[in-house]
Amino acid sequence: MAEKCFYDISNVKTQDSVEYPDFFAKFYDIIYDKIRTSVDFNYYLNKILDCKGSVLEVGVGTGRIFREALNKGADIYGIDVSRSMIDILRSNLPEEHQNRVFVKDARDFNLGVKFDLIVMPFRTFSHFIDTDDQLKVLNNIHHHLNPDGRLIFDVFNPDLSLMKEGLENFTDFEGEYESGKLLKRIVSMKTDFAHQIINSKFVFEWVEDNKINKSLWDSQLRYFFRYELENLIRLSNLRLINIYGDFEEGSITDLSKDFLVVCRNDILKR
Repeated sequence: MAEKCFYDISNVKTQDSVEYPDFFAKFYDIIYDKIRTSVDFNYYLNKILDCKGSVLEVGVGTGRIFREALNKGADIYGIDVSRSMIDILRSNLPEEHQNRVFVKDARDFNLGVKFDLIVMPFRTFSHFIDTDDQLKVLNNIHHHLNPDGRLIFDVFNPDLSLMKEGLENFTDFEGEYESGKLLKRIVSMKTDFAHQIINSKFVFEWVEDNKINKSLWDSQLRYFFRYELENLIRLSNLRLINIYGDFEEGSITDLSKDFLVVCRNDILKR
């Protein structure tokens, strides 16, 4: 059987960087407000607002959650490895709050302060492919937590049937990014089962200055299974509180689309 081809990219400009490219950051808010905000936004926002101390968001991006939390009075800070994302976030913050966000790598950042809550929303952890890097992230977050401080993050629960079938030229967003200006995103996906990696191609088409622009970004995400996550936490300096199956903190079921992981800095685990 012939192997399915990805989207024809012969006329598409590519970007070699593994970080979010400028065009991805430019359209991030408009796309993920539509396809993600209804899933996780209220959960993370409420956890941040319930925290009486300072909060750090790892993988803050363009501030989808951060900006609303800050507007509601949270003492929140953010890091992201992508300068293009941080630049957009800073441009949308008042000048007095622009020093709350930093271009930092979760594996080795050092802010010199500790937090009562650290959140890592929307599959940020899945960008770390290597197990050693995953443990570096968890232990570095542990280093930045106050005693009994908590880490909350989510990853997707692998849908093996979808991953086996893959995606080819699936349009997951089509609409206006500004009045009268159209944007389309086309996704293709194949799974590397041997290494638990999903390889995705995102093709962006948008109209600007009366011409159609096309750009491509390749991305990799590591997928995890439940007990693998439990063992990763055990190997780290954190203590696992629970892994939930949704953002209402329900039990994991066959229908769960997400793993919601809650850990804490347990002073007894040394």
